Amino acid sequence: MHTWPGSAYPLGATFDGNGTNFALFSEGAERVELCLFDDAGAETRVELRDVDAFVHHGYLPAVQPGQRYGYRVHGPHDPSSGKRFNPHKLLLDPYAKAVEGQVMWGQPVFGYDFDDPDSRNDEDSASHQMMGVVVNPYFDWSGDRQPKTPYSESFVYEAHVRGLTELHPAVPEEIRGTYSAIAHPAIIEHLQKLGVTAIELMPVHQFVNDSVLEENGLSNYWGYNTIAFFAPQNTYASSGQRGQQVQEFKGMVKALHAAGIEVILDVVYNHTAEGNHLGPTLSMRGIDNEAYYRLEDDDKRYYTDYTGTGNSLNVGNPHTLQLIMDSLRYWVLEMHVDGFRFDLASTLAREFYEVDRLATFFELVQQDPVVSQVKLIAEPWDVGPGGYQVGNFPPQWTEWNGKYRDTVRDFWRGEPATLGEFASRLTGSADLYEHSGRRPVASINFVTAHDGFTLRDLVSYNDKHNEANGEDNRDGADDNRSWNGGVEGPTDDPAVLTLRARQQRNFIATLMLSQGVPMLLHGDELGRTQRGNNNGYAQDNEITWVDWSTADQPLVEFTAALARLRREHPTFRRRRFFNGRPVRREEGAPIPDIAWLRPDGTQMQPEDWDSGFGRAVGVFLNGDGIRERDRRGEPISDRHFMVLFNAGDDVVDFVVPDVEFSPKWDVVVDTAGEHADTEPLEPGAGLPVQGRSLMVLREHEVPEPAVGHTVAASLAVTSVGGPDEVPHAAPRAELGG
Repeated sequence: MHTWPGSAYPLGATFDGNGTNFALFSEGAERVELCLFDDAGAETRVELRDVDAFVHHGYLPAVQPGQRYGYRVHGPHDPSSGKRFNPHKLLLDPYAKAVEGQVMWGQPVFGYDFDDPDSRNDEDSASHQMMGVVVNPYFDWSGDRQPKTPYSESFVYEAHVRGLTELHPAVPEEIRGTYSAIAHPAIIEHLQKLGVTAIELMPVHQFVNDSVLEENGLSNYWGYNTIAFFAPQNTYASSGQRGQQVQEFKGMVKALHAAGIEVILDVVYNHTAEGNHLGPTLSMRGIDNEAYYRLEDDDKRYYTDYTGTGNSLNVGNPHTLQLIMDSLRYWVLEMHVDGFRFDLASTLAREFYEVDRLATFFELVQQDPVVSQVKLIAEPWDVGPGGYQVGNFPPQWTEWNGKYRDTVRDFWRGEPATLGEFASRLTGSADLYEHSGRRPVASINFVTAHDGFTLRDLVSYNDKHNEANGEDNRDGADDNRSWNGGVEGPTDDPAVLTLRARQQRNFIATLMLSQGVPMLLHGDELGRTQRGNNNGYAQDNEITWVDWSTADQPLVEFTAALARLRREHPTFRRRRFFNGRPVRREEGAPIPDIAWLRPDGTQMQPEDWDSGFGRAVGVFLNGDGIRERDRRGEPISDRHFMVLFNAGDDVVDFVVPDVEFSPKWDVVVDTAGEHADTEPLEPGAGLPVQGRSLMVLREHEVPEPAVGHTVAASLAVTSVGGPDEVPHAAPRAELGG
């Protein structure tokens, strides 16, 4: 086959309209062969003879999109020194932009004999390996406009491509579980109804299905087992056409952008699917093991593992850093995604041993003109020493706030001594983020995520029930901070069901009323259950898929109403922290931008935070105390609000405080449904707040007839869905403009 020298950059297989340039980095390789496969599986090997800066490269004029390929890399095989070269193993290009096939587990894909980990196995792995595919990069992006939604206006929806769409009745069966399904009008309309501004997709980089799971009849559902950082997962494509997943993914992004919804990818750059020293040789291990992976200093046959998966990428190596940065830029520039959520991001900060917030990776991101301009969300922990780093990431980053999750769960299940921290989490976690110059939006607030209970299970189970995972219920977290309301699992007790439904509304309302960026787990608004399974990583089935036929439609409406309240009132999405300083309206005395209230209507004192009524508190939010300007430079103001929380079991009688300029108040949210149609409340009025509920009061405003007025719509919530539940009384939310 005719070969030209080609170029050492860009890495990977790059089609230019005439032919394809191939470039592969390997510092330790003695020789690299490009392997091309025809439709019958016949292999043609082409040696890449030109090498520049350890990049082996060549240009093949005859190679067109759709061509399958891999590499065979020749070099020393000495695991004790970290070298695992073996030309008998076909290797996947780390820069492959599309992948065909799946790994067929067996001896051929392992570099050693099963009975001797220190041996070398020379069985050819080509028939058991996935292969790279040359792709056509051209796509009609005309009309695509990235929403660029500010963090302060964002509402993130964590979703799984298959889990969200596999059972949706309005999505054609032939595209369910795919990128095309996410782009279907039925899915987009649901996201728009909720007010979602960004969908955060669980891993869509090509990943490997674990051999152990396959042997047990399970599969890797979550996808945190990446093997190719440039390629969209091929099983999420509706078409079997080679390389079609790239075009389909782009079409999904374009459709979501047209609906005003950003696309954020959950990315796994901390490890790969090759595992530890007993793992398969699929890609980087056979290309340049020492460069790509962290190895133990005293014996390089073993891998340093900060991720709990067997290996950790070596972010101290410039070529590994280049791989990550090239991947990020590719997804932004070529695939038009709007941001990234970094799985186990603390691992990326470990240049040597300890987590370093000034690590080279963060410096590269900071100065990169492309990556620095998109949303960057850290999962700020890993399993290594000192890995829990909530609040310690650089100023440009936002973080999944695990402390918010834990505190809000504890508050609503009635744990003592949580009131003070609950107040901090509700107001944006200044104690975590203000010291680094960040603002409330640095906190990605969530109550549930893919890892753990769903919202419905959070209020239905005290303990995990992971028997279906085949690990004797040993897997998954034991510290769930959940409360079942008195009965474990399904029940037909109306009182328990009423309490559980109220608790779900409490969590959703708290999430939407907190400063920061709310993130909702897909299906939580629908009452989705995993039957008590808090670790659905291996359950690619009805346990984890959203069952749209049992959707709790009233909860959907309630969630949408709370999101609308947040969207319409900047009081709940401030860009700066509260400071407690007084703010003056033109016609009266100054009042603070925030005030914490006892049930008797007076302000909280330091000793009150640990008092006997520590499960009930009110907060006054001054609509004139936002101290921000809009995009046109005009001052932002809003109406005053009060939020009353009662996490105890009994009714608490709150007294409406005498707040200057607010002679009357309207109840606009009541998660207990007791005060939906009351007349405006005057200062001094008593207001009973039911146990395990919250209320939102808004400053009453009499409309001027000459201007006109839109009557606030009342949203009646009358039942809860689910196969094992019965109708019950639920709240009415009255949310107007």
